[in-house]
Amino acid sequence: MSHFNADIRTRATELVALYPEPRSALIPLCHLAQEQDGWLRPEAMEDIAELCEVTAAEVRGAASFYDMLHTEPVGTYLLSVCTNIACMLGGALELLEHAETRLGVRAGATTADGVFTLHEAECLADCDHTVCVQVNHRYVGAQSPDTFDRLLDDLRTGRLAEVVPPHGTLVRVRRSVGLQADRAEVAAERAAMAEAVAVRAAAASGSSARGSGGGGSGGGGSGGGGAKS
Repeated sequence: MSHFNADIRTRATELVALYPEPRSALIPLCHLAQEQDGWLRPEAMEDIAELCEVTAAEVRGAASFYDMLHTEPVGTYLLSVCTNIACMLGGALELLEHAETRLGVRAGATTADGVFTLHEAECLADCDHTVCVQVNHRYVGAQSPDTFDRLLDDLRTGRLAEVVPPHGTLVRVRRSVGLQADRAEVAAERAAMAEAVAVRAAAASGSSARGSGGGGSGGGGSGGGGAKS
């Protein structure tokens, strides 16, 4: 029985169909699993492995490499505080210390109520707005201790629900326009390609077999010549 709910399972199948090789859909499927659960549950990784025709260990190995994928539970809101040089000069270390005090956890941990996970991040690429902070990978502008406290309150009360969805949701709008391939046409093209590959492989195998047979005859002739000597 699939761990994915019906909607996620349908979307996962559609994702796999976009790629010539099922394993190419592995990372997008990981993000889809996080959209359902907020993190990559072992059961979800089993489903992804089945869809991608790989092992669950391969899924975990790939997921553990990427910062945006989590193989352990995180809070509803992942707070990332940049401490790279530009932000550090703007007070990032002080803000991080304030965040740890306010939340009662160290960077890398999750609050007891499961709402917030605090993360010390490398450059978040918004260096002209220091200290740069992201919530669930959404920029929330330059932050100070005072504005950070208001940010926490806004998140807790749901005032930012339209801007910041729960962790794991990358986008809330599914594409319905733009360049899209006809699925039946894609399937037909892939079947034709597979057939062409099989024909070439069979031709190459036959040519190799004939070459080997000719070489054997030549070898026998050479041996006979040696006997005549």
